[in-house]
Amino acid sequence: MASMKDFADLKALKESLKVQEEQRAIEKAEREQRERIAHQEANVFHTSLGGVKKLPESNRYVPNAPPGVNPPPPRQKFRSQADDDAAVLRESLSDDFDVEHLLEDEPGVSFTRSGVGSDVLKKLRKGYWQVQDELDLHGMRRDTARDQLGDFLRRAVKGKLRCVCIIHGKGLGSAGGEPVLRSMVHSWLEQKDDVIAFCAANMDGRPHGALIVLLKAALPTA
Repeated sequence: MASMKDFADLKALKESLKVQEEQRAIEKAEREQRERIAHQEANVFHTSLGGVKKLPESNRYVPNAPPGVNPPPPRQKFRSQADDDAAVLRESLSDDFDVEHLLEDEPGVSFTRSGVGSDVLKKLRKGYWQVQDELDLHGMRRDTARDQLGDFLRRAVKGKLRCVCIIHGKGLGSAGGEPVLRSMVHSWLEQKDDVIAFCAANMDGRPHGALIVLLKAALPTA
């Protein structure tokens, strides 16, 4: 016959198992919450864009491979029309253009072409135009980024896109932590006549190292 001590030991064991089970449940709930928060933070930027439509393969822009990945083709004796167009495009985007007036406060960065109404910028900030394509420049060298941006905008204009996203990064990995590429992108965009407005892509007032850019196709009369 079981003694009182045996019953006491059994009761203590049950209590111990109950405490362990409750602790495991708490740890599981905390782990699931951490994973859920991490997943939400990882997707907050693309969610803030309201969805980017995937373009047909024939119209999608695919950046060229970085220098050094593929061997350069044999040098031609005569320059092609594409070479001439690229040279003109490169020369049209100066690195010396002054954009200090745009860099006072990152969330407030914006630009509107002369003659464009103030309501256009308000609509752009509120996501009135859906982003149709995007270009990721962060991590690129200045010259490569400039060429990629010029080519991307040319294709976007040719495809009659209205609104695109340019990701330049926050510059945290730059020498001295200075966002050099960010200021260059602002400068290059302001020099392009096909760009009628742009503003920082924000979520809850926090900068995400990207710009929402409005092109002429959005306003046929602009």
